[in-house]
Amino acid sequence: MVRWIGIGLMGVVALLAVVVVSARLSLDSSREHSARTRALPLWSGGAGGDAGSEISLFRVAARGLEFRTRVAGVGNPGPAVLMLHGFPESSAMWQPLLEAAAAAGFRAAAFDQRGYSPGARFEDPSHYRLPELHQDVLAVADALDFERFHLVGHDWGSIVGWSVTAGAPDRVLTWTSLSIPHPAAVAQANGDRGTPLYVRFFRVPGLMETVFSFGGFALLDPMMAEVPPEQVAEYRAILSEPGGMTAAFGWYRAMDGLPPIGPVAQPVLYAFGNRDMPVFVGEAPRAAQEDLLLGPHRSLELDAGHWLIEERTDDVVGAILDHLEARRG
Repeated sequence: MVRWIGIGLMGVVALLAVVVVSARLSLDSSREHSARTRALPLWSGGAGGDAGSEISLFRVAARGLEFRTRVAGVGNPGPAVLMLHGFPESSAMWQPLLEAAAAAGFRAAAFDQRGYSPGARFEDPSHYRLPELHQDVLAVADALDFERFHLVGHDWGSIVGWSVTAGAPDRVLTWTSLSIPHPAAVAQANGDRGTPLYVRFFRVPGLMETVFSFGGFALLDPMMAEVPPEQVAEYRAILSEPGGMTAAFGWYRAMDGLPPIGPVAQPVLYAFGNRDMPVFVGEAPRAAQEDLLLGPHRSLELDAGHWLIEERTDDVVGAILDHLEARRG
């Protein structure tokens, strides 16, 4: 019996070794994504931008950091639209909306947030606390000369966006949240049950870095089956750099109790997929947020999961443009 237990333990150790080695081999030690980012032009006002819908990439300097940023239609006369991505995405997720907003006359931008931009990456999770992420949005908006702007967010970008919308009513014209209702409503509706199991795993240092990177980031493809392959390739390039995954999971590890986020007075569009996680999109959090939306607001239910703009591109882009057009500012 002891012999078989020993053999079993050796097998477990060998399996763990294979997983760890595979994870290490999946990392891009050459940091190609960082090199490509450093080669991008540094944003200097409207330099290089035009009134078309073509997307351009820049490095935008803000708060002593550099944020990889996609812009479109920056020469347009219309109001500005700023977009915030979630996990494990980048500004690439917003390409359909960037193009459509620019074609409709808006000045549009989406940036890779703190941790996802190579020039704004930290190992210590304290750098990913909500007040830091909140201030990044305003600083990037300042750098882009977006004095007032429409704001759009998804997933973690939605949590940041709710904070900015509530905290900077003089800057944000309208707010659009994909997938995540007001965080205070989620907390009110779910209480101690409000932290999903996957989030608890994400917060364990080192664990998810190994799990995610195993087999060349094999989890990404089935996890994001509805997402265009070229976008998934960009997400893999970001996460595969040493420190990239630790930065992305740092958002979860810094969220031990979000600071309170107040009511929102601006017009709000909230869109959700009815196959997404009930802890976020269930009837209880959606009902609870009604008391936190003081201005005109609309909820849009879609037959979709979490990746709304990828699964229902035309519906989501159309609804957001209608929301923006109604209040051009």
